[in-house]
Amino acid sequence: MANTTGIKHGGRQKGTPNRMTKELRTILKNMIYKEIEIIQEHLDKLNPKDRMEVLIKLMPYVLPRITSISHTINEPLDWG
Repeated sequence: MANTTGIKHGGRQKGTPNRMTKELRTILKNMIYKEIEIIQEHLDKLNPKDRMEVLIKLMPYVLPRITSISHTINEPLDWG
């Protein structure tokens, strides 16, 4: 029967982290750290075109994205 009272019965207490999620994040973090240590070796094995494609895909994680600002004639300048 469905709980219609809004009272929680069983399961994790509110605010308790999910153990599986924490373990999975730890595993993924360790995998990424290992790959970062040898990424240069992997890049050196790629042909120049593929190497540039990988670097372009990684750029958004390192460099801030630039947005363009345009101004049209008779449009008020609002700097505030």
